Amino acid sequence: MTQEEFRLAAQGQRRSSGARTAQRRQGGARRAQDNEGLIPVLAKAVREVESGVQRGRSERTRFQVVALLVREERARLKADPDLSEQTRAAELKRLDGIASILAQTAAREPSLFTLLAEDAEQTDATRRLRRELQEAAGLEPDPATEEPARQFSSVVRTDRQVVPQSVARAQLITPFMAPDFSAAPPRLETRRLAGWEMIGPLLNSFEHPAPGVSSCMELPTARPSVLLPPDVSLMDHQSRLVASVADGHRTFLLADEPGLGKTAQSLLAAQAAQAYPLLVVVPNVVKTNWAREARIWTPQRTVSVVHGDGADVDGFADIIVLNYEILDRHVGWIGEHGFRGMIVDEAHFIKNKKSQRSQHVLEIAERIRQRVANPLMMALTGTPLINDVEDFLTIWQFLGWVTDKSPRPALMARLEETGMTPADFGFYPAARRAVVDMGIVRRRKVDVAADIPARRIADLPVELDDADGRSIRAAERELAARLVKRYDSAVEARREHRGVDVDGIDHELVRRVAGWELSDGEDSTKGDNIFAMVRRIGQAKAGLAADYAAQLVRSAGKVVFFAKHLDVMDAAGEVFAKRDIRYTEIRGDQSASARTKAIDSFVKDPGVGVIVCSLTAAGVGINLQVASDVVLAELSWTDAEQTQAIDRVHRIGQTEPVTAWRIIAAQTIDSRIAELIDSKAGLAAVALDGASEEETTTTDIRLEALVTLLTDALGARGDAA
Repeated sequence: MTQEEFRLAAQGQRRSSGARTAQRRQGGARRAQDNEGLIPVLAKAVREVESGVQRGRSERTRFQVVALLVREERARLKADPDLSEQTRAAELKRLDGIASILAQTAAREPSLFTLLAEDAEQTDATRRLRRELQEAAGLEPDPATEEPARQFSSVVRTDRQVVPQSVARAQLITPFMAPDFSAAPPRLETRRLAGWEMIGPLLNSFEHPAPGVSSCMELPTARPSVLLPPDVSLMDHQSRLVASVADGHRTFLLADEPGLGKTAQSLLAAQAAQAYPLLVVVPNVVKTNWAREARIWTPQRTVSVVHGDGADVDGFADIIVLNYEILDRHVGWIGEHGFRGMIVDEAHFIKNKKSQRSQHVLEIAERIRQRVANPLMMALTGTPLINDVEDFLTIWQFLGWVTDKSPRPALMARLEETGMTPADFGFYPAARRAVVDMGIVRRRKVDVAADIPARRIADLPVELDDADGRSIRAAERELAARLVKRYDSAVEARREHRGVDVDGIDHELVRRVAGWELSDGEDSTKGDNIFAMVRRIGQAKAGLAADYAAQLVRSAGKVVFFAKHLDVMDAAGEVFAKRDIRYTEIRGDQSASARTKAIDSFVKDPGVGVIVCSLTAAGVGINLQVASDVVLAELSWTDAEQTQAIDRVHRIGQTEPVTAWRIIAAQTIDSRIAELIDSKAGLAAVALDGASEEETTTTDIRLEALVTLLTDALGARGDAA
């Protein structure tokens, strides 16, 4: 049906409803044929569409199928010479009733109007549902529905879909956003490449490039393009990408090597493009870190993280972050939310187009392009290619450069401008350049080494598994309760023996209570002390830390993985084995010869990607500068121990900048310990600048962690009172 037909159907609804009322008053049973054929099936389907949209579900596929079948059935009725005029009029009135419901539904969700265009895309799900409705009506399915989809498949599962309450409120407040086609690409006037299969040649142009050819689009000179927070600054290579966005470029495959600040670049790119609300899809291991980085680089923008069914998500936030694993539950409302930009982190996760993860990402991207002209679309990955050059395809499709069969108009226009076809000798380098200029940005550490610090520590907050996270947080609350009880007993004892009352929190007594707990914990074999808790956190982080290290191996090369406990090292080894990543180990129970063999294997064998090290056994005396990335799976108790570990890589002779990735369990005492280590490091730096040295003992951090835990618990109790 067309939009004009919808308007006329809505006007005719009142007339048809009056006729139906008169018909009911006449009494008598409805004719049996009224419940047969296609129209009753469509009537049931349209009510499901109406009900689904009212509940906030995505009903795009069902809406499109019903509209198509109504259009075709109307044409059939008008052309059927065997129908009497009375029967024809009655059937058309029934179709008008269905059309009026569709019209009202589309008025509630205007993006549905885009599905009525003659050239609207029909997905595999559309064809599949169309066959089902035709078969339910006793009709022979249209053979055309057996054709494969030209683009992506709709994989929205309505039984899993959720619409968070905050999102529903936000969409009710601003329910209408007219599609904007002002920046639609012009039609191509020349069709030199018409009839040519283009995807193969484009891939070949990257598979066999000329030696030394650039993989980075031309970027403008670095200049201030956005307002930065007062305590941060951009490096030259970061500023150049943001300047490109300010100049109007909107699609990027940002393939910088790890550690070059892709997160900051993409967040500031969204600011330069005013691409809000912004959707960020990331692996679960970095979800919390993205929210933290957004607050650092764009503090004026609100950010909300989606967990599970999204009960706590802020539907009015400027930036919404969620992970691939829960995308299937949220793809419906996301497609209709009005996002003006989308960032996909670790975009190599979507290389397999057959996976639901990839199909969800592609579907959301397509819906955004249907609603917004020239949205900001960014794919971030240090490893755009893992298996072969075809890994590019899904990323290119996400960015809107190609369909699964051919280049889209913007890329095709660039290819036409070459004046050549794949039969010409110079076509392949020109085609490669055309794709790169669509927005591929690739910089290596060695290329921008002068712009980045020689050594940095990057915190990577991770969310623990639900069961582990709940258990650890419960244990932390129990420890805090025990400390409070011990503190209260000490206060009461002092009141009884000395007659002294405490006004507020006695911080000296807090330190004494923390010291007693620390002393008891060192001598205790129970699992409820701070030592056991930190170890449990390390065990819970092991798989996430190893998974991140595996990603670094694929993208950046060799990685040094540090842990405190053998069970954490063992868990990491299991992850690397499953990922087919060869690794070696330095453990405290090794002989000297085994230790030497492990180090030589890591340093000299290109096939060994990881060395798993004990913080205590490998923290000193070895040289691992063949790597430039360090993963600290567990936190040490001193800054000195942490620094010693990093210095196995960051030492004289190292030719690349070193990044130490510190894995921190969010919303646990792990975060407090990290902050305390940093504070001690700052103090040590000040002391060293003054030509003196401050020694931080092992007990200090542990004591301060307990002091912080008890102080926070006492403060929370006072606030509650």
